[in-house]
Amino acid sequence: MQKLNLPPYDVNLRKMDGKIHIFDPIRKKFLVLTPEEWVRQHFIQFLIHYKNYPASLIKSESGLKYHERKKRTDVTVFNRKMEPLLLIECKAPEVKISNNTFSQIANYYSQFQAKYMIITNGMEHYCFRPDAKELVFEKEIPKFLDL
Repeated sequence: MQKLNLPPYDVNLRKMDGKIHIFDPIRKKFLVLTPEEWVRQHFIQFLIHYKNYPASLIKSESGLKYHERKKRTDVTVFNRKMEPLLLIECKAPEVKISNNTFSQIANYYSQFQAKYMIITNGMEHYCFRPDAKELVFEKEIPKFLDL
């Protein structure tokens, strides 16, 4: 897998059924290793080990309904009252972040109303929050205790 613009971590990989799987500590199971999953697992580790987000407040692949269609956010981080703090959309490293990606996470925001949204492809990371009728981009991803 491609080296990302995220700190490395001690990845737990296993070959099963002829495919490589990566361990997801949030869901506590091995998942098929795809480029998007590679990004998701690195970003989760970054949040836990570098931004001090409690693993117990992170949910991976949360379900929601949007216009009667079932959708899933890649990562949702909650505060201690279980209110959404961060919505995170992960893309594979080769996927360019575009207006469509921003529209996708904005649709999720309409359901979750998180304080911040993050889009990452493992190479580029955009953290922003809605403010009145515009998006305010943050210079860096906030630490848990700063929220």
